[in-house]
Amino acid sequence: GGGCAPAGGGSVPVLFCFSVFARPSSVPHGAGYELLIQKFLSLYGDQIDMHRKFVVQLFAEEWSQYIDLPKGFLVNERCKVRLVPLQIQITTLGNLTPSSTVFFCCDMQERFRPAIKYFGDIISVGQRLLQGARLLGIPVIVTEQYPKGLGSTVQEIDLTGAKLVLPKTKFSMVLPEVEAALAEIPGVRSIVLFGVETHVCIQQTALELIGRGLEVHIVADATSSRSMMDRMFALERLARTGIIVTTSEAILLQLVADKEHPKFKEIQNLIKASAPESGLLSKV
Repeated sequence: GGGCAPAGGGSVPVLFCFSVFARPSSVPHGAGYELLIQKFLSLYGDQIDMHRKFVVQLFAEEWSQYIDLPKGFLVNERCKVRLVPLQIQITTLGNLTPSSTVFFCCDMQERFRPAIKYFGDIISVGQRLLQGARLLGIPVIVTEQYPKGLGSTVQEIDLTGAKLVLPKTKFSMVLPEVEAALAEIPGVRSIVLFGVETHVCIQQTALELIGRGLEVHIVADATSSRSMMDRMFALERLARTGIIVTTSEAILLQLVADKEHPKFKEIQNLIKASAPESGLLSKV
């Protein structure tokens, strides 16, 4: 069915299909895409992951199969529709541009200093990344895990200009305030994530972010744990889910992309000034 709704209103029977389920229901004459989506949510809301993207399809008798819902479709006769979730693409190209990137700095706090392997080195690389973010105008979101007990972000890391600095008790950085901040930034596609601990807060943050359709880049030389075993297996697991495990130098040079970029010299100087040789990358 499609085209203009007949005068007089009323409702039209529609079979709503999702996954292995099919439920007969009805919608008002002239219902379009938005109303169909609302109906799907009312019927299957507990089974639908709202962070996924979907296509609505219509069963076309002439083809004896489902076709993508035609543009401007309006329900005016009995029909069968289905909701198809789009799969998250596992193979990602990992292109980065400053305008579509946000940096996430996770729990680089004072109380972790004695416990986290190579903590001094990841502080140094974290400083470099945040300086790069300021030079390139990239928003920075910072969290602190239970700062009342674990202290604030270490003094060496300059948080000047950070978009958000938030306390948390949840391991993941994906808090309501963070989601609201991301929604305010137009065209965000990529998150550059670093901090501690790799197998806890970093891992849980990364998995939540890709579940929302964002591309995640974990900076291996700015990310650590108390145990190198935990760190290694977390990075391996995350890489298998399509998360990009990379380095600070690769990130910064990808963001400028061209020797002629107006900030290239400053970014190059950042890289030259602080490149710790810790052995951290040999344990990725």
